[in-house]
Amino acid sequence: MNIYLKQLVELVEIDKTIDSFEPKVQEIRTSLDAKLKEQKNLEDKIEQYKEDLQDNELKKRKNELHLKELAEKLTSISGKSASVKTEKEMKSLQLEEEIAKEQIDFANDEIERFDKITEQKESEIETFSQDITAMQDELSTLQQDTDKELKLLDDERMKVFDNKQKLMSEMNQNIIVFYEKIRRWAGNTTVVPVKKQACYGCYMRINDHTYANVIKAEEITTCPHCGRILYLDPQTQEEEEEETPKS
Repeated sequence: MNIYLKQLVELVEIDKTIDSFEPKVQEIRTSLDAKLKEQKNLEDKIEQYKEDLQDNELKKRKNELHLKELAEKLTSISGKSASVKTEKEMKSLQLEEEIAKEQIDFANDEIERFDKITEQKESEIETFSQDITAMQDELSTLQQDTDKELKLLDDERMKVFDNKQKLMSEMNQNIIVFYEKIRRWAGNTTVVPVKKQACYGCYMRINDHTYANVIKAEEITTCPHCGRILYLDPQTQEEEEEETPKS
């Protein structure tokens, strides 16, 4: 295998390692993110309940104002009853009074209902606030543990990045450009092994001529089907060498 191909195989392995760090970061953050999400959900509920309380208070006030209007109406009806002259006028006033009293009962029931809602919402807000306070120590510990693990992972990642920079400084720049061009669409399958005369990027069988070039490994060979850079799988190479007659 020529030096350029060896470098490309090494480079793609380094890139695979670099890309593997992000899932590790997510895994490390799983417990902390779950707890932060739990806290956020409680905070959102508190804000929603506070909005509900404001809306509830407005509705209660409307009923209280309506009660005041109804009380004034009853006073007015009472004043009118003294000057009633006919039975028809009396029945009309009595009906008006009954309707006002029914509305008063309804308004009082609504105010009582709003008071109960307020009491329930305020109690739940208090419970949620206590839950948030209770989880602060756990969050602090999780944050510290997560930061430590992420720091270790970041140190490891920096070492890999340094190895990549060192390798790329030794490589031919044209080959790096060629590699990056393929990597834009092939990702970590930019450089793939050939096994049983098949490209392990697209899994298509390659022709004998291309396969012979891969075995020789004197030049960089690409798959005629997908364009990925090919190299001979070490195990296949050993098998090929064993099958080659010794002079």
